[in-house]
Amino acid sequence: MAVPAASGCYVGGVRRQLRDGFGRYTYPNSFFKYEGEWKDGKKHGHGKFLMKDGSYYEGELVNGEIEGNGVRYWASSGNEYCGQFSQGEVHGYGVMKYFDGTLYEGEFNYGARAGHGALTDKQGQIYRGAFHNHMKHGEGELFYKNGDHYQGDWVVDRQQGHGVMKYADGSLYEGQWRNGLFNGQGSIIHCSGMVYDGMWINGRPASEATKLVILGEPIQELVQRSPFTIEVQLQNNEGEVMEAENGRLLQIWAGVKHIQLSPNFSTTSLELPEDTEEPLIETPYGYNAISYPLVEYVPDLDKIASTESEIMKIKDIEGSGSNLDFGAATGSANRSLNEEEDSAPVPIIQRAERGYAAFRNIELAPPSHCYRPFMILDELEKKASKKSNSKTLSEKGTESQEKITESRSDVSIKIDRKPKSGTELPSIRLGEYVIMVTDMTSPPFLGRTLPTAFKLLKVVPQKPSKTGARKEPHKVLSK
Repeated sequence: MAVPAASGCYVGGVRRQLRDGFGRYTYPNSFFKYEGEWKDGKKHGHGKFLMKDGSYYEGELVNGEIEGNGVRYWASSGNEYCGQFSQGEVHGYGVMKYFDGTLYEGEFNYGARAGHGALTDKQGQIYRGAFHNHMKHGEGELFYKNGDHYQGDWVVDRQQGHGVMKYADGSLYEGQWRNGLFNGQGSIIHCSGMVYDGMWINGRPASEATKLVILGEPIQELVQRSPFTIEVQLQNNEGEVMEAENGRLLQIWAGVKHIQLSPNFSTTSLELPEDTEEPLIETPYGYNAISYPLVEYVPDLDKIASTESEIMKIKDIEGSGSNLDFGAATGSANRSLNEEEDSAPVPIIQRAERGYAAFRNIELAPPSHCYRPFMILDELEKKASKKSNSKTLSEKGTESQEKITESRSDVSIKIDRKPKSGTELPSIRLGEYVIMVTDMTSPPFLGRTLPTAFKLLKVVPQKPSKTGARKEPHKVLSK
């Protein structure tokens, strides 16, 4: 603020004398008033300028100019400054309180924020660092109200150059920025456990995964009660594997075709569980599916037992130094399986590494005795048998009873390879199953969940036994 030249009456002295000491002066336009100290006819020392609109300055003056420390208030904007002045301008170190609640404390260069300072905006965000011409420019850090924190380079009020952003949810990005967005080489450790290290364009990976792809043929054949492996790739729209991505959480599921019953079909004869409402899974095969249990493969305990004699031979050779207790180990395994008979299957989950994941040694589990889709299938088979057979009523009843008994044999979702009764486990039904791999990353990486990938699994019968033992009748899923 330039100080207007004094040309009016002077209260407290003679008009033509040099003003000295304390006095009040009113300018001819009556907009300005000054009261304060004078020296050799100039405003010098401590004084106060009052303006007709309510604005004012109070502080130091040197040889007629506002110079030094003072307080300035602007009535038109409501802003107030306390700090250093030079040649009537805000210059040096000071504190500016803005009418909207923004607060700046730091260095000024003739009215503009410049140098080092701290700015708290009306949202409560705090920036500490370098300024140029009012804007964040240079190196600085910004504390966001939501808990995010950025530290790095700025160019004309935007993040640009190298910087580190720590998010309130635990995510961390370090790398290049441009126009306030991730641009260039950078890596992010997402709060979900995902890691991406590569090129970025305008806040997103230069090439990002858009789909899950299950490798192999569209239909995979599987021999009953055999383990299998499902391999998955994370690909972009061009089919390229996203090797820059690690840690995406994937879960594998299985399902069977949902049978849409006609309104006339009665299930009153079935002992269905009270909660029979199961979520339907939409598939690309023209039908919905119902979840079917998948488990991690456990080798047959009877096959393990066949090696016991060899283990005992090794024990005899090594002497008493061996701590192997085969009986305790197999007994513990049996107890573990039996204890988990009635528990729900544990989800099978993998984290992708370099855009790839493999679910190895998994298998279809025998369903529980009250698995609704198969109970309905049994009932449909019974009704179809009654229509096509000419057997007597008593024979039909016996056959139906055998089928129901067979479908409800003593099995559990957790496979017990050696039931207490010593009988063989019921075979997995022959037919078509749906394998699904789902993106379970939570929260979704950059707000995107990849669509579920599907594959058909066709279960075929085991080869005839060389011993000629009678095979158990196969059950087939309806098509």
